[in-house]
Amino acid sequence: MSHDHDHHHGHAHHHHIPTDFGRRFAFGMAINMIFVLIEAFYGWQANSLALLADAGHNLGDVAGLALAWAALAAGRIRANDRLTYGWQRGSILASFVNAAVLLLLMGGLTVEAIQRFTVPAEVHEWPVIVVAAIGIVINSATAWLFLAGSKHDLNIRGAFLHMAADALVSLGVVIGAFVIMGTGWFWLDPVISLLIAAVVVWGTWSLFRQSLHLMFDGVPQEIDLVSVRQHLLALPGVTGLHDLHVWALSTSRIGMTVHLVLTPGAAASADELLGKAEHLLHEEFNISHATIQIESETYASQCELAYTHENSACPGGMA
Repeated sequence: MSHDHDHHHGHAHHHHIPTDFGRRFAFGMAINMIFVLIEAFYGWQANSLALLADAGHNLGDVAGLALAWAALAAGRIRANDRLTYGWQRGSILASFVNAAVLLLLMGGLTVEAIQRFTVPAEVHEWPVIVVAAIGIVINSATAWLFLAGSKHDLNIRGAFLHMAADALVSLGVVIGAFVIMGTGWFWLDPVISLLIAAVVVWGTWSLFRQSLHLMFDGVPQEIDLVSVRQHLLALPGVTGLHDLHVWALSTSRIGMTVHLVLTPGAAASADELLGKAEHLLHEEFNISHATIQIESETYASQCELAYTHENSACPGGMA
C-alpha cells in the first residue's frame, strides 16, 4: 500500500522566511545597481583599478542576487506532468552557482593582488575612500535584508554571505586607503586584497560543499539519519524498515521515502500507523514530503528473496 501525504503543501515551515523576499531582492538589486554605476564612474575618474574591479565585482553581486531571487520564485512554480517536483531544485543550483562564482572571483582577486606586488599602482585615495564608504553602507544594508532567512534557507544564506563579503571588501579598501595616504605604502593595497580573499573563501567554502552535497541528493545537514531510523522503528507495530531515503527537494524542503514492515497481527491499523509516522516526521525532523510504503513481513521477505535472485519484481531495493 503506497501513500503520499504532503502536509500544508510545504508552507508550514516557511514561517521563518519573511514572505516579502521578492521586494527585498528587488530593493537590494536596485540599490546595488545604482552603486555599481557610481563606483565605475569614480573608479574611472580616480584612475583606481581597485574601484573599477570592485564595480565589476558588485555587478557580479547583482547577478548573484538575481539568481537567488529567480530560484526562490522558481520554487513556487507549480509542478506539472513534465516536472513533477516543479522547479524546487533551482534553489540548490543557485546556491551552488553563487558559491562557485564567489570562489572564482576571489581567485581572480588573488592573482591580481600578486601581480600588484611587482608593480605598485599610484591611486587617488579620496574618491576611493568616499565611494568605498558608500559601499559599506549599501552592502551592509542589503546583507541585513537577508539575515532573517539565511538561517533556514541555503539559497538565501548564499545571498547574505555574498553581501556581507562585499561589505568587508569595502571596509578593507577604506582602511587601506587611509593607511596608504598616511604612509605611502602602496604595497598595502594587494596585502589587504589577499586578506579579504582569504576571509571570503573561508566563509564560502561550507556553502559550496553543502550545496554540492545536496545536488547529489545527499542527506541534508540538519537531518540525523540514524535518529530518523530509530524513531520510525520505535513506532508501535513496526518490526523493520528498508529503502530509507532522505534528500533535499529545495534549499528549504525535505523529501523522504521509506518502506515500513508491519508486525503480523499488529493492533494498529495501517492508516493509524501512517498518521503517526507522518506526524513524527513533520514535528521531529521538519520532513514535509514523506512517501511511506507499508508491507507485511511476508511481502518484505519475498522482496528479499527476489533481490537475491537478481529479479526486480519488488518495488525498491533493500537498503
